[in-house]
Amino acid sequence: MRPTPAITRASRPRGRLTKKVLWSTAVLLALLLIASVGISVYVGWKLTHPARVALDETPDRYGLAFEKVEFESRTKDVALQGWFIPSSSEPAKMNIIMAHGYRKNRLQTGADTLKLTKSLVDQGYNVLMFDFRNSGESGGELTSVGYLEKYDLLGAVDWVKANHPEPIAVHGFSMGASTALTAAAEESAITGIVADSPFNHLTRYLEENLPTWSNLPNFPFTPLILGILPPLTGIDPDQVDALTAVDRIYPRPVLFIHSSDDHSIPLQNSESMWAKHKDRFEMWQISGADHVKGHAVHPKEYEEKVLDFYGKLQQP
Repeated sequence: MRPTPAITRASRPRGRLTKKVLWSTAVLLALLLIASVGISVYVGWKLTHPARVALDETPDRYGLAFEKVEFESRTKDVALQGWFIPSSSEPAKMNIIMAHGYRKNRLQTGADTLKLTKSLVDQGYNVLMFDFRNSGESGGELTSVGYLEKYDLLGAVDWVKANHPEPIAVHGFSMGASTALTAAAEESAITGIVADSPFNHLTRYLEENLPTWSNLPNFPFTPLILGILPPLTGIDPDQVDALTAVDRIYPRPVLFIHSSDDHSIPLQNSESMWAKHKDRFEMWQISGADHVKGHAVHPKEYEEKVLDFYGKLQQP
């Protein structure tokens, strides 16, 4: 019998080793994929079901009379809670609906919203402050970052129209600002909007900035979360499109307020919308303030700017 060549004897263990390495690598990759998907599902669920922030102030702290109100979202599936704060003089000049941001409530902590409300009330404006679904004291268990909140805001418009005849404007912060724009595109009763620090398109914004909210690396988690969220929650982030909505708002006026030092939603989001209709839209770029902190950092200038804007809405 002829002896087996040495090279053949050596190749057998090497071949087994190669297969073992390939199988081990495949198993490791599969486990990493399963872990990544699992983490993405968990984080996506947490992002759309954030913990509620309790109300820790009421308008009477600022000497403001107020009425507790309840109304339905325009979808009729959620009861929403709020405060109606009447003008200090009669008749009121206008109704201003406040729309808060993501993970906040009607107080919009950090923006000194009740102080802003007092300034508006003292100048003859009614103010409605309310909680979006799954926020503050309102019903619901899902936060959709503008997709369903649009109907909550339209429900607030319906309540004001039924109870107070004066014209309506909306003052939105962050998610609430983007929601104000998409709602106004469908509701002609909204005569003007102050949009403080909005994003222009939810999907595009999240593609670039989701790590700010998820605390996960952009890859692979951002595409995984964005792919998982629609079937998981029924939310279509492509529908939260303020950049297109502003074309349907025009020629109604919008005042964009945004800080160049905003670390959550870049200034370019507001600039892209303002630039589409500069003849009717205004842009107030501030600095030295982080996300929706413009009023807290520049209170006097902020109040003067918005009061001037609301005053112009009343001119024929």
